[in-house]
Amino acid sequence: LGSRYVSGGSGPYAFDCSGFVQYVYAQHGISVSRSASTQIYDGVAVSMADAKPGDILSWGYTNGVVTHSAIYVGNGMMIHAANPAQGVILSNVAAWQRGSNVVVLSVRRI
Repeated sequence: LGSRYVSGGSGPYAFDCSGFVQYVYAQHGISVSRSASTQIYDGVAVSMADAKPGDILSWGYTNGVVTHSAIYVGNGMMIHAANPAQGVILSNVAAWQRGSNVVVLSVRRI
């Protein structure tokens, strides 16, 4: 939490969304792909209702274009490298969806 957002950043002091997801998994010895558009295919799909801490949330437009990835932490919350103004933050999944033009396209369990 609190790290800077930098486009293309993959840590450990600055991240973009997919770089953050990849970095966190790597710290646990797990390899995931580098971009939000490929992380939507990593692991296996589960429903949002069955999401567990550690699952990857892939965000995007209803036409299927992926724009963002985050890590679900439980209780309707996620951690993610949000944007340059906010950096790495904890967000309420439902509130983030209401406040943006995107939806959760996929939940992936690694």
